[in-house]
Amino acid sequence: MLFIVLAVYLGFGLILYFAQSVFIYFPTPDISVDDVSTMPLKNNDVTIKVQVVNPGRSSGVIYFGGNAEAVVRNAPVFSRLFSDHTMYLMNYRGYGGSEGRPTEYALYDDALKLFDRVEPLHEHLSVIGRSLGSGIATYLAAERDFGKLILVTPFDSLERLASSHYPVYPMSLMLRETYDSLGRVTRIREKTLILVAADDRIVMPSHAHELAAAFPAGQASTVVLPDTGHNSISFSDRYYPLIQEFLAID
Repeated sequence: MLFIVLAVYLGFGLILYFAQSVFIYFPTPDISVDDVSTMPLKNNDVTIKVQVVNPGRSSGVIYFGGNAEAVVRNAPVFSRLFSDHTMYLMNYRGYGGSEGRPTEYALYDDALKLFDRVEPLHEHLSVIGRSLGSGIATYLAAERDFGKLILVTPFDSLERLASSHYPVYPMSLMLRETYDSLGRVTRIREKTLILVAADDRIVMPSHAHELAAAFPAGQASTVVLPDTGHNSISFSDRYYPLIQEFLAID
């Protein structure tokens, strides 16, 4: 019996280690939506597909989605509710028609490339990061200055999150990608809104609260939306109004 338990433990541990990218990234297909334009973003030898909603506005928002999110699906509601903002929806490498393969530092580099391309086009530019995208958004916030930062169902770090899900494994030794938002908080200067799903079983609320607590007093505000889960938080009646109100504050 002990041998069987040990074999299962080691076997699953090997799967976690060698196939960890399968657990982190769930690429989505290339989807076309009416009235959404595409801005190709060339980064070295890879072309990233960025979809643009409401082009030509003085204010802009870059949106980084979750690990299985087809970001263009947000286009209709973004077009309607954020009509005074140009919305940039970045399809990660391997997602939604973008070339390449997703890795942590490649996505960071793409985010910087996108920001530097669109920032001169707007008087005000803000960033939204949801789930996996929160790790990219905090990286960008630590490297660049912009208007507002919105984090939806964020985690403190992928290592801490993975340790919560798989406490019997030494994740600090196993993970090649960490998305350590917690370690970047001291370099983030933007006013920040953190939206937490009360019933989140994927990114447990404690991870968002740990991240929020690391911000200096008064810099980040946290709102917990009751009766919502990781994938259903945007169904809350308060979700979009909270984002609209936060973006509108001077």
